[in-house]
Amino acid sequence: MLKSVEMGQVKILPGLFRERMNLNINYLKELDLRCLLQNYYLEAGEIMDGIQVIEDPSKARLHWGWEAPTCQLRGHFLGHWLSASAFIVANEEDKELEYKINHVISELSRLQKLSRTGWVGPIPEKYFDILMTDRYIWSPQYTMHKLIMGLTEVYILLNNETAKEILSGFADWYLDWTKRAKEYSEANGTHNATYAGEQAGMLEVWAKLYDATKDDRYKELVRRYEDNSFFEVLDHAGDPLTDNHANASIPLVHSAAEMYEITGDKKWLDRVEAFWKIAVTDRGMYATGSSNTGEFWIPMKKHSDYISKTDQEFCTMYNMVRVANWLFGKTGDVKYQEFIEKALYNGFLAQQSRVSGMTTYFLPLVAGSKKKWSTKTRDFWCCQGTMIQAQTIYSSLIYNVDEEKNELIISQFIPSEAELMIGGKKVNVMQNTGMKNYSNQAFFDERGEGEVSRWALNFTVNKEKDLSMTVAIRVPEWSKGTPVLAIGGKNVPADKTSEMIKNGYIIIPVDEDEICIGLYFETEVETEALPDDEKLVALKNGPVVLAGITDKDMTLHGENVSSILRRRMTHTYSTWPWEQDHYVTKNQEQNIEFVPLYEIEDEAYTVYFTMKK
Repeated sequence: MLKSVEMGQVKILPGLFRERMNLNINYLKELDLRCLLQNYYLEAGEIMDGIQVIEDPSKARLHWGWEAPTCQLRGHFLGHWLSASAFIVANEEDKELEYKINHVISELSRLQKLSRTGWVGPIPEKYFDILMTDRYIWSPQYTMHKLIMGLTEVYILLNNETAKEILSGFADWYLDWTKRAKEYSEANGTHNATYAGEQAGMLEVWAKLYDATKDDRYKELVRRYEDNSFFEVLDHAGDPLTDNHANASIPLVHSAAEMYEITGDKKWLDRVEAFWKIAVTDRGMYATGSSNTGEFWIPMKKHSDYISKTDQEFCTMYNMVRVANWLFGKTGDVKYQEFIEKALYNGFLAQQSRVSGMTTYFLPLVAGSKKKWSTKTRDFWCCQGTMIQAQTIYSSLIYNVDEEKNELIISQFIPSEAELMIGGKKVNVMQNTGMKNYSNQAFFDERGEGEVSRWALNFTVNKEKDLSMTVAIRVPEWSKGTPVLAIGGKNVPADKTSEMIKNGYIIIPVDEDEICIGLYFETEVETEALPDDEKLVALKNGPVVLAGITDKDMTLHGENVSSILRRRMTHTYSTWPWEQDHYVTKNQEQNIEFVPLYEIEDEAYTVYFTMKK
């Protein structure tokens, strides 16, 4: 079992990922706190200055879209904002965001005190009574889960006692409601509303709160939410996913993971691993790492039938990365890190605008697609909420520690610096590329004969004296040939079959107090076919999926990828800001450009192409 890094131990350094993080942090700070709280004020009967009567809605100081006072999902975004902001404050000690969090928590506490029932929410309590009936209501438990999740993160990460008090009030409210829901179900022979309204994440937050407080009220709420038929299907090796709502199922897996943490019962770990097998291993995926369309799981290896404008909902990408990261910590299996890397480039980056920082709900994969970006105050889709969280978790995905082996494990290649404790002693590690232009993480590589590579990596490890330790660095499955390894400036043989490489990692003993490691992975553009159609292929370089700038499937003709692509290079009089992964086809009836999918902004693009020899 591997140990994750603690909050504040890892700083993301300048580079592509830091730029995307900064876009997100600026957005978190830009949002109006009164607008974030607007539905909580309205539900509590508070009057907001200037909008008792709205004569011109276009000028009203309100959030719209899913946050509009007319939407049944209103108020969910504040929970996402609290979680994302708490992560930033815990990792970076951002005083401005800390002040904003404290203001929001103070207001929620005040509004809760105005209630006679302990309720503080953006929706009416009666929405939960509607769940007991056959009337349609849009996911009230989902909405409240986001708030409770955000409060939980603020309490645990920032030790905020006011957030803890608000959660205590919710514990009493939910104990009363779940009791009434079960009694109504038994008396009327209907479904138990406890398991309605997209409740999947509720079990996770109650389990997390019990773990943090040891309060028996949360333990009882765990008991009331844990009996879900989804788990029963997993226990019998069934498929609870096909044609079912993707993002309503993954939070149940997060819940199973948290249940394993508090109980140690292996059945919960088995359920998480069974889910991964059904969702990823057996089902297959698009080259980008997803396997859903229109928010639903695609049937196993039927991906060609479902290429559309509504592929890859971002919520599922974010939540699948959370599952993969947890499973890696429990198993050490490198396959989970390979998935995370694919999802980072082709989900976290590809579905966030590099200009505005906004998100696209889906990532269309049909030929001639265009990304539809959210606005800052007029949409607030669920995926807009998970995106602001996604851009805060990079620091938790890079490093792990094996305490039994005194081993530092480096799995993701993101410029960063970490201050860790290993074997009771301090260890500092800095990871970077030999870049001259940090925006592209690019540098001039003499081995590449003028080409550039983001996969030439530098690591510097400093440790206290008398600490015996090793460093394990992931060897990506996409790397070609033999990794080029240099320790202290001297080349060291590191063939993939050598004893240095075990379970997908190069193992390097750290004997000196300081050690400098250079590592270069060679890549080449290759194709990845659909699981059910070998003639439809995506092009990728390493984990980075490439998009053709075209509004249709321009059939590619050639014996192999090298026969149809030419690298597109740029050189200026400044440093050497070579473009990464830019290509143009050759020997085609009509030649087109290929760029990383994460660079696509407003252009029409195509990911899957017919390829003929």
